[in-house]
Amino acid sequence: MSDTSYVKLALLAFSVTLIPALRFPMNAQPSYSAPNEGLPHPYRAIPNWAKYSDGRSWGSTSGVALAPDGHIWALDRCGKDEHGCEGSLLDPIVELDQSGKPMRHFGAGLINSPHGLYVDKDGNVWVTDGQISEDKKIGLQVTKFSPSGRILMTLGKAGVSGEGQDVFASPTNVVVAANGDIFVEDGHDACKCSNRRIVKFTKDGKFIKAWGKQGSGPNEFGGLHGLAMDSQGRLFVADRTNSRIQIFTQDGKLLATWEQFGRPSAIAIDQDDNLYVSDSQGPILSDPKIKRGIRIGSIKDGKVRAFVPDPRSTVEGLAVDRQGNMYGAENGNLHSSTDQGTRGMKKYVKE
Repeated sequence: MSDTSYVKLALLAFSVTLIPALRFPMNAQPSYSAPNEGLPHPYRAIPNWAKYSDGRSWGSTSGVALAPDGHIWALDRCGKDEHGCEGSLLDPIVELDQSGKPMRHFGAGLINSPHGLYVDKDGNVWVTDGQISEDKKIGLQVTKFSPSGRILMTLGKAGVSGEGQDVFASPTNVVVAANGDIFVEDGHDACKCSNRRIVKFTKDGKFIKAWGKQGSGPNEFGGLHGLAMDSQGRLFVADRTNSRIQIFTQDGKLLATWEQFGRPSAIAIDQDDNLYVSDSQGPILSDPKIKRGIRIGSIKDGKVRAFVPDPRSTVEGLAVDRQGNMYGAENGNLHSSTDQGTRGMKKYVKE
């Protein structure tokens, strides 16, 4: 083969490797003049799916995750309202079997305001704590637990708010990359703080970098409320207050901004890179034409392909199993004194 042929072959191979990146849609933002009308609705909702055998009632929650063994982990704010486990002796971290029966639980006195939940490939359970306790002894940390409840790592300083490399102001969610790098959302939309950022750490908890600031432009966030990673390691960030998803590389490069999934309170991505996005606020705080519910699409083209309407949904945590069934963590807050939603766990069965 001639040198020229070798060059042509090399260029062809190089161009083929670029195709997936070039096809990733930068902006797929259809009009909301008739949002999600006529889309498939392939799910049946089961409210109050998980029940305690001792009669304990579920409190507000916003975290749910699937473990490698198929069990479901959920956060229960100790039977209380929107935010607190303050002073409670109840465990906020609960493992459920596939029927919704609690199996084990732990975390009493360690988490003040449980918010985000993530289970890594080894079955370890990561929890974000979004608020400081009144005695300032706990809160504003990310804690890594073993499946049995042993503390393996903490990020942030208990009860200390700040903008530095070793503190948070309002950590909402966490995910872990294939190489062990840790990504934390810091900046809930209700936080009276300037933190609106993604913070990256090594697998040992050493600070690497942070990006983002408060605002509505590119690389800015109004309020962070959902975080997921696709099979390529890209970060999907729910910028809820700005009613959009921003998509980043693990180094913080902005790849795309999507507004077609409503006002995102939770994000989940399944093994086939299908994207599931829960909107628990859209009709109230964003646009009355946008219906509350869960929108489902593919990250390959950014199109919304199915919509599960749920006018009383308060799902602020979302997970999907290998069969495509969804699990929603509901906080019960519909932002209206006369219209309260349910609290606890809801399952959406694929039909």
